[in-house]
Amino acid sequence: MKIGFDAKRFFNNFTGLGNYSRFVINALSEFVADDEYFLYSPKAKDHPEFASILKRQNVKVITPPKAYTFSHTSSLWRSWGVSREATVKKLDVFHGLSQELPVGLPTKVKKVVTVHDLIFIRYPELYKKIDVAIYKAKVKAACSKADKIIATSKQTADDIIDLLKIHPSKIEVVYQGAHPNFKKCFSQEQIHSIKTKYNLPQQYILNVGTIEERKNAIVLVKALTLLPKELRKQIVIIGRPTNYKNKIVEEAKNLGVAEWIIFLHDVPFTDLPVIYQGAAVFVYPSFFEGFGIPIVEALESSVPVISALGSCLTEAGGPGSIYIHPDSEEELAFQLRRVLGDVQLRTEMITSGKKYVEQFEPKVIAKKIHFVYKTI
Repeated sequence: MKIGFDAKRFFNNFTGLGNYSRFVINALSEFVADDEYFLYSPKAKDHPEFASILKRQNVKVITPPKAYTFSHTSSLWRSWGVSREATVKKLDVFHGLSQELPVGLPTKVKKVVTVHDLIFIRYPELYKKIDVAIYKAKVKAACSKADKIIATSKQTADDIIDLLKIHPSKIEVVYQGAHPNFKKCFSQEQIHSIKTKYNLPQQYILNVGTIEERKNAIVLVKALTLLPKELRKQIVIIGRPTNYKNKIVEEAKNLGVAEWIIFLHDVPFTDLPVIYQGAAVFVYPSFFEGFGIPIVEALESSVPVISALGSCLTEAGGPGSIYIHPDSEEELAFQLRRVLGDVQLRTEMITSGKKYVEQFEPKVIAKKIHFVYKTI
């Protein structure tokens, strides 16, 4: 088969959607190697993160004709001009990896789109109005013309059905996996070096994700005050800051625990897996997620996870993780006391988590996505 991808984020985004794009293309080109893969992107560049993928004989990169580059209209090529590329006409499948599809794809080319979440519809107040309108228009159009929709969780599949009124028969749930760096086992010397670099304590409670209200890190600060002094650990919060960070800082000051909170921003991705492995427990009390890839990253890093009920986080964390109501600091404090104070429980959670994340292995996911392609 010949498979095409919207690869803009493969080349230019080094967080969520970019990681997903590279994960899918890497997995498919390695484990379904007989197929050919065409990466369509307004810009292509070299980077160690994906150099090995681009060297494969079954991977080809397609960029806009010079006319688009000279006129600075490469974005138009991505959304419209790409459909007129000669290679596109020979594709069996075109897969939009980030909730959108180009306009005017040939009728004979089967169309697949991955939808990660519809949070901008559920919580429009968290976004600019113009962004909500654009995101909604793009995902509705993509889901309408797609032959198959890949949802990255059952929660997202339900949202596509409920919020976009798409028939369930059109949707397949295929989870996403963590970056291979999280599978590496780092030495105590490497972990100590990273702790020294970021001035981290010997043990800490870790939270990773954009520091925004939906992620609900403030409940972790409140829970900290309910822990006995002998179990209290510093909280390390990693992510892009928003105005919500100020709210967390103010709350920590009011509760007298400001010195127990460490914020880290712009952490290089290469350092992140080491920071995970140095954590005593990972806490992700988000009100709502499309999937919750940081939970998978924690499980791959052999760290016990406490997360929240109410969306899809049980899908990411599995039966070995612990789930609390996201608005209950008392419940979170109780579970933190259990995990931090019980070595046997921690061991059981880690063992269960490592077993659970086997379903997120690249080979498993590649086979599932390829099955979607074959059965359209």
